Amino acid sequence: MYASYFGLKENPFNLSPDPKYLFMSHQHREALNYLIYGITERKGFIVITGGIGTGKTTICRSFLAGLDGSVESALIFNAAMTEVELLETINQEFHIPMNPREKSKKHCIDALNGFLLKSYGEGRNVVLLIDEAQNLSQAMLEQLRLLSNLETERDKLIQMVLVGQPELQDLLMSPSLRQLNERITVRYDLSPLDWKNIELYIRHRLAVAGGGETVAFSRSACGLIYRYSMGIPRRINAICDRAMLIAYTRERADINRGIVREAIHDIGPHYLAAGLTPRERGFNRLTLLIIAMLLFAAVTGLAYSDRIMAYFFP
Repeated sequence: MYASYFGLKENPFNLSPDPKYLFMSHQHREALNYLIYGITERKGFIVITGGIGTGKTTICRSFLAGLDGSVESALIFNAAMTEVELLETINQEFHIPMNPREKSKKHCIDALNGFLLKSYGEGRNVVLLIDEAQNLSQAMLEQLRLLSNLETERDKLIQMVLVGQPELQDLLMSPSLRQLNERITVRYDLSPLDWKNIELYIRHRLAVAGGGETVAFSRSACGLIYRYSMGIPRRINAICDRAMLIAYTRERADINRGIVREAIHDIGPHYLAAGLTPRERGFNRLTLLIIAMLLFAAVTGLAYSDRIMAYFFP
């Protein structure tokens, strides 16, 4: 609705995981490097975890989009299936021909093994990426471990990337999955953005959308966005999208703390804070200090809250 008003080619704050909008913060770049290292070195299992909306799926799609012809890849984003259905889906994603009458677990594994050996002989690497892996059952994870036994004397024939929420880490710590957990040598836990990256993140998305110079978020507005989003990219997008809509209705090109505050009120601050773990909230000493000073101002009747926020986020 507001894209043309701000001179944008498209909405810069969509919630869909578009690889071209990937913001390379330190932690996102590191997660991508872990992926590249694990696949290049044929480490077998790679696990990427992170809270809801931290950008895991965007990183994975950006990684897959950058692969060359020497890598065969498949992405599974719906783990709600049985063990046999998982094997069938893997073969389907790799375009492995299967006889409709022979879809037993053994036939699926035999067909996959033939495909992997052929790919290895042709010098190609095979990567299977499973998103929302925290929804996999223990039986399905054990099935993936057994698939990792498909190997030569020197290399793993298939590289598996498990991407999921922090619950995936707890699942892998289950005693029944000890053998799988010990095979995972490449792990990365993606954390939210810190407040210094909020303004850079917003500018990046605006620039990709084609309008980096047509709209401006003040630094104090970015500070308020961080306060309520806690650095979660998906929540930053939700706040910025609503703030730009408000600015559009008022024919404004600058977005200040007042507009952001209205956007947060429209979305609902309780919604923005719901479902966050203490780690995701990022309550470090600086955050606690800001909260304490704001409470002091409220109790003593001093109208200094805006000055306090402006001091920390000028």
